[in-house]
Amino acid sequence: MSDALHPELRRLLDREALRELIHAYAQAADRRDLDKLRLLYHDDAVDEHGRFSQGSAMEFIDRLPEIQKHMAILQHHITTVNLKVVGDEAEGEVYVIAFHQVDQDGARSDYVVHGRYLDKYSRRDGVWKFSRRALVADWMYVAEPSAVRLDHPFVAGSHIGAAGEDDPSYGYFSLLRRGRR
Repeated sequence: MSDALHPELRRLLDREALRELIHAYAQAADRRDLDKLRLLYHDDAVDEHGRFSQGSAMEFIDRLPEIQKHMAILQHHITTVNLKVVGDEAEGEVYVIAFHQVDQDGARSDYVVHGRYLDKYSRRDGVWKFSRRALVADWMYVAEPSAVRLDHPFVAGSHIGAAGEDDPSYGYFSLLRRGRR
């Protein structure tokens, strides 16, 4: 980005790039798009995701198929985003509501985690990526058995979301292509 840009314009462009990064993570996680997830982290990034990861983000992504294999539905909702950018470094506190419907022993349960991501970002070669991400759980709701009803008449005729390329968005979009930022 040109140094000739007004500092306020540069700040706004950086903040928008970070917001796009944050939302791209939610989309890639929900669609289980591991190629896209890898593009969002620097190779040496760290991800602290509770019992699932306390180290290399790339190793965490490698383990996601095993971690998510029992998750019928996965959906992240990003709410409040607080960002501070200083040069090529930035920090963010990002509020998230993450829904997980999990198959366990033939029964489905719902888990809703309300929490925050404590993020550190860095711009390298002109591109913002995660350098560190830590999940903070503020509270959690559990429904055993699952309360989700995708067979309810209210959603009749609607497209139904799915993991990976089975999701309707893969065939629907030409501009929001998967596997890239």
